[in-house]
Amino acid sequence: MDSLEPDDKKTTNGDSAQEALPPPPPVIPPDVVLLHAEPEQPPEPVKKKVVRVPIARRGLGNKGQKIPLLTNHFKVMVSNVDGHFFHYCVTVTYEDGRPVDGKGIGRRVIDRVQETYDTELSGKYFAYDGEKSLFTVGPLPRNKLEFTVVLEDVQSNRNSSPDGRGSPNESDRKRLRRPYQSKTFQVEISFASKIPMQAIANALRGQESENSQEALRVLDIILRQHAAKQGCLLVRQSFFHNNPRNFADVGGGVLGCRGFHSSFRTSQGGLSLNIDVSTTMIIQPGPVVDFLIANQNVRDPYSLDWSKAKRTLKNLRIKTNPSNTEYKITGLSEKPCKEQMFTLKQRNVKDVDGDSTIEVTVYDYFVNHRGIELRYSGDLPCINVGKPKRPTYFPVELCSLVSLQRYTKALSTLQRSSLVEKSRQKPNERMKVLSEALRSSDYDSEPMLQSCGISISTSFTQVEGRVLPVPRLKVGNGEDFFPRNGRWNFNNKKLVQPMKIGKWAVVNFSARCDIQGLVRDLIKCGELKGILIDPPFDVFQENPQSRRAPPVVRVEKMFEEIQSKLPGAPQFLLCLLPERKNSDLYGPWKRKNLAEFGIVTQCIAPTRVNDQYLTNVLLKINAKLGGLNSVLAVEHSPSIPMVSKAPTIIVGMDVSHGSPGQSDVPSIAAVVSSRQWPLISKYRASVRTQSPKVEMIDSLFKRVSETEDEGIFRELLLDFYTSSGKRKPDQIIIFRDGVSESQFNQVLNIELDQIIEACKFLDDKWSPKLVVIVAQKNHHTKFFQPGSPDNVPPGTIIDNKVCHPRNNDFYLCAHAGMIGTTRPTHYHVLLDDIGFSTDDLQELVHSLSYVYQRSTTAISVVAPICYAHLAATQIGQFMKFEDMSETSSSHGGLTSVGAVPVPQLPRLQENVCNSMFFC
Repeated sequence: MDSLEPDDKKTTNGDSAQEALPPPPPVIPPDVVLLHAEPEQPPEPVKKKVVRVPIARRGLGNKGQKIPLLTNHFKVMVSNVDGHFFHYCVTVTYEDGRPVDGKGIGRRVIDRVQETYDTELSGKYFAYDGEKSLFTVGPLPRNKLEFTVVLEDVQSNRNSSPDGRGSPNESDRKRLRRPYQSKTFQVEISFASKIPMQAIANALRGQESENSQEALRVLDIILRQHAAKQGCLLVRQSFFHNNPRNFADVGGGVLGCRGFHSSFRTSQGGLSLNIDVSTTMIIQPGPVVDFLIANQNVRDPYSLDWSKAKRTLKNLRIKTNPSNTEYKITGLSEKPCKEQMFTLKQRNVKDVDGDSTIEVTVYDYFVNHRGIELRYSGDLPCINVGKPKRPTYFPVELCSLVSLQRYTKALSTLQRSSLVEKSRQKPNERMKVLSEALRSSDYDSEPMLQSCGISISTSFTQVEGRVLPVPRLKVGNGEDFFPRNGRWNFNNKKLVQPMKIGKWAVVNFSARCDIQGLVRDLIKCGELKGILIDPPFDVFQENPQSRRAPPVVRVEKMFEEIQSKLPGAPQFLLCLLPERKNSDLYGPWKRKNLAEFGIVTQCIAPTRVNDQYLTNVLLKINAKLGGLNSVLAVEHSPSIPMVSKAPTIIVGMDVSHGSPGQSDVPSIAAVVSSRQWPLISKYRASVRTQSPKVEMIDSLFKRVSETEDEGIFRELLLDFYTSSGKRKPDQIIIFRDGVSESQFNQVLNIELDQIIEACKFLDDKWSPKLVVIVAQKNHHTKFFQPGSPDNVPPGTIIDNKVCHPRNNDFYLCAHAGMIGTTRPTHYHVLLDDIGFSTDDLQELVHSLSYVYQRSTTAISVVAPICYAHLAATQIGQFMKFEDMSETSSSHGGLTSVGAVPVPQLPRLQENVCNSMFFC
């Protein structure tokens, strides 16, 4: 029986029930007509929304040749599973109650608390995250503790003297009189929650909870703190030591700094510590002028653009000569050092008016009053480290940039390729570096890890991999062949479905090249592959006067020329660009062709043209025009397990964001889908903009009226229907890129709901079976062949020991790693309504790495995801040269109340929107 609430109890015994009756009804006036209440309809049962969670593993795969491997996971033993982590909130304030905002001060304050009040804290060790959270093993003596500590040598905000008069002299005199500026801090530590260590053991059985994630977070915080104490730069889970041996100059005053990622992971084999090499970008330390000269690529300090320098230097930390004090740069002086005046207070000197101050230039002060020789900075701006109203100036040549300051802007193409070049490591070299990192980290001496009873093995974990059989491919004339080591070529072979190219032309944007020779070789190479190419209709050369014009204008002018001479739209345009990478003509040219005219186009920057180069160009052209280069034998004979039996659409989804630091550039969501079932090698793409930095795709289903859906998915389903002989897909297999484990539930519940709605909107009786697989490249697990300098062979799959204790995931290295160490792709099967066997699903994923039409190699992640990435990047180039004003709110719908309108992308022309334009 239901228990009664206290108030109900008094109505259960005799008389007191009377008291609980309502008062009698009031007398009804005679002119009121009584209405009879309608009998109440029982309320409709509320449909409870089912929250989907990732499915559990259905068993391990067996297919393939077994191979012993090592992985960079190091086994962790935990002996203290009965204890608790106690979580405390930390607030640190100055004496006057102002919060402390300086980065890095928190750790120094908490260290001082620990040193000063050791006995009051029962000798407990802390794991402090540097901000608001602190953890201990077992409780502190009280739930709320307050302490006062004093730190010497604290620069207030690492800037000038506290009273901020701001003259160089002022702060210098202060330093001479009192070498340290001590500061008093108030620290409050209050109990927040406790986390059972048992939660770690539960996570290892696959029972993950809020607690187990928190417990692992504590362990990660202990490692971060350990690295902070060694003076490392911390970037999320990675640590970077200040060791010039680990720095690689990538140009522009930027260095790649090599460090280590380390994080605790739960896996089928228990708890492990995953350690990997990691790289971050830092500013070149040393003289400020040297950095600026490298950054702006000029010859001497007098050629520097100082307004650009001001933006680059803001907030960087410097040390000044000769006092070696650290400051943060707040700006530059308006005038050069020889002209920039400030008020100097003079000791024991009064002029006629009784004033003890004089006006001097910064240059005069340092040279004459301080006796410091200045060689070149008299004519350059000074560095300001003071407040805007109270500047403190230093001549630029006395300032040096402190080491380990992150560089967060996007790298140029040259910097990126230089970084790749300098940071590659062969597998055996990487293993050596990782062993060394583990040894030098000396985690055994970490008192917090000791009190958790944690010990970390120093040997790589052994796992068993399997090398999956290579899929058989089909080329022209019904010929079969097997790739070797994940690669093949088209020497003496024809393409499986070559297109004929009749009406085409060459467009040359001032690229230097022998066009006649190029065209002749292209036609000859095409003939060998089965592509019949007629001679081009014309070669359009750019007018030399247009070269200096903005990219959009150059493209417009070229199109005027083409339209005046070409009778009707060409089948295809070959465009020669002057720069190999990042040509600013690329975006406007693609946009003009695809969105305005519906013309397929191939851009090349011909530097070294040989047979291989021309073959690669032809593979792209053939795919864009609707041909196929090679197919899997199993899709030709249709015998792909589960996929060939029922109409199946394969989808790849990706979102690309603007580069770091660009917060206002819209993100671009791209979804590609297979067409012409039973093929799984032909795709088309649909692309939309969405709010910046939003990872979930919000336009899969977009209902605009009772009968209209403008979402991405409707477009893809209708194309599948028309291209697959009027069949609706019974099965939808979705590959999703770029989401972390914390977002899996959103993919399953937000994105998948939209996809289901889009299907229901087309036909409410239709419910296709769904498979959702996430692919991750952004992780730190690597595999090595014991005793071999080579990478693991292509087709290596691992689904044991280092995989998730419960969820259905596996690692696959489908490609041949030619340089550096292979990075496996981590696939997570979140949902499978179709009911694939483990082997069949793993084999499908492996096969989809062989259908990428642009190359003759297996690729590292399934083709639909690669295509989605290409489509997002290519159409993203459209946006770069948009005049944002013309595509503001009238074109882009508001994303939420008061949100910034997102400019919409131009739609592609009908005749190219179903093509593989992105190939």
